[in-house]
Amino acid sequence: MKSLRHAVTLLVPALLALGTGLALLVLAVARRVVTPMRRVTDTEILSVDTGAQTIELGRTLDTELPGRYGLFTTGTYGYVKLGAVLTADAHTVRRKLLTQIEPGARVDRAASFSGYYYSSPSELHLRWESVLIGSPAGPCPAWYFPASSTTWVIQVHGRGATRAECLRAVPVLHAAGLPNLVVSYRNDGEAPRTRAGAYALGASEWRDVDAAIAYALRHGAERVLLMGWSMGGAISLQAAVNSGLRDRIAGIILESPVVDWRTVLRFQARMVGVRAPLPELAMGALQRPLTARLSGADEPIAFDRLDMVARADELVAPILILHSDDDGFVPADSSHALQEARPDLVTMPRFTVARHTKLWNYDQTGWTSAITDWLAAQGFSSSS
Repeated sequence: MKSLRHAVTLLVPALLALGTGLALLVLAVARRVVTPMRRVTDTEILSVDTGAQTIELGRTLDTELPGRYGLFTTGTYGYVKLGAVLTADAHTVRRKLLTQIEPGARVDRAASFSGYYYSSPSELHLRWESVLIGSPAGPCPAWYFPASSTTWVIQVHGRGATRAECLRAVPVLHAAGLPNLVVSYRNDGEAPRTRAGAYALGASEWRDVDAAIAYALRHGAERVLLMGWSMGGAISLQAAVNSGLRDRIAGIILESPVVDWRTVLRFQARMVGVRAPLPELAMGALQRPLTARLSGADEPIAFDRLDMVARADELVAPILILHSDDDGFVPADSSHALQEARPDLVTMPRFTVARHTKLWNYDQTGWTSAITDWLAAQGFSSSS
């Protein structure tokens, strides 16, 4: 208690020295970084033709992309699947519907564009079961897809996402004979909530992945591959360097990963018009015990520990990075920097055009081939 009073004595004047308004703004930006995201309404449905089974959307950088996607909606349908772009002009895009919408159904205008495509494990037509993984945070739900290999894949979803994000990767990994454990982690809306209910950007979530590794080893795995999507990449990398079981991690697949949070947060701040020095001040606030708590975090976040380019020498397992140069949300700069720092470990095929975590959707053939080729090159198969 004495140390906390001492921290208050030192830090409160420092915050006030910034000016009350600026201090509150810094804490608000910091809170936004660690607060679990709600699904963002980013797409407008203009019309639905139930006869032709087409849908017209407002044109955005996402809705104009070729490929197969999903759309979170409200009304009669909670989620619909989208196929090819049929026509487009400067303001609208008409796409094929892959979910049958019946005449008379109500589909509201506000929607969220999604790369999930699959919304439930049953859609994959593979054997699966729900399991619970005991972690330091409590019981974390997971989906288990059995297969023949003793090398298991543990998939970790991204920030503001759910386990369904990972389902796109199950078929290619299952075809290689690899069991899949698709996990949840603290504060993601499915796993238990911590006291503050905030993200730690991988700094504590890796412990839930560590528990999943232990679960896999207890249930027949001899080694594991980690596959992390977006923030799930940051979590997987933290597990790779911190886990007491890291010698059983045989490889890592990173999909649109966060490799260094500072790079990502600066980029995202520019996107929404948050100017310097606010991003640096917000990250500084999250690193100090008192201001981290005032920002809504459970514990201070050490951004140096989350910079995996700086910590590249600590990595030992082979890594496949799948990251579009046109990601638009998590820039690929740090992924390229990690590849340059560890060319002996990192394989990074070139992808462009695809948006964040939508490589499968945009180029399923290229994405699948990249994974299949890497698995073969590393000797990961049902007989390994």
